[in-house]
Amino acid sequence: MALQATPYKVELNLTDLDRNVYQNLRFTVARHPSETEERLAVRLIAYVLWYGEQLAFGRGLSDVDEPALWEKSLDDRVLHWIEVGQPDAERITWCSRRAERFSLVAYGNLRVWQSKVLDSVRQLRNVNVVAVEPEALASLAENLPRSISWSAMISDGSLFITDDKGQHEVVLEWLMGSRGE
Repeated sequence: MALQATPYKVELNLTDLDRNVYQNLRFTVARHPSETEERLAVRLIAYVLWYGEQLAFGRGLSDVDEPALWEKSLDDRVLHWIEVGQPDAERITWCSRRAERFSLVAYGNLRVWQSKVLDSVRQLRNVNVVAVEPEALASLAENLPRSISWSAMISDGSLFITDDKGQHEVVLEWLMGSRGE
């Protein structure tokens, strides 16, 4: 019997001073059986960074033809394809060709991945890559409750998330491109 996805209830108070976005959001997100709490936290960080009314979670790990998150137009064009992790150059190129804009939230030990993969895709024009600092991510993802309540604030490119464990400054390092619009 296949393992089932684990649902997480999310309550997100989003204050994005850089884009003038102020939202109180409630939604459910599924955690794939093979997904770590850290990866789920990174998907939520991506949601915070690029929130828009049309932004939705993709099937991600269960379907390689879908991203972690995406924004589609009313005529079903992919406006923004968002991945998380450390995909190879072939995956980044493939994804960037299917959307007007491609963004990646990379996490983990990125030293080898950066020189091996990122340097080979620098010629792609619509690609943005941000790295999440490992210590803040580990603290945020540790013992992630099934009912997640985050207050997220973005100001001058800095991300602060407050949860039941306290406030976390999630240091973002843009390796390629920018958050953009």
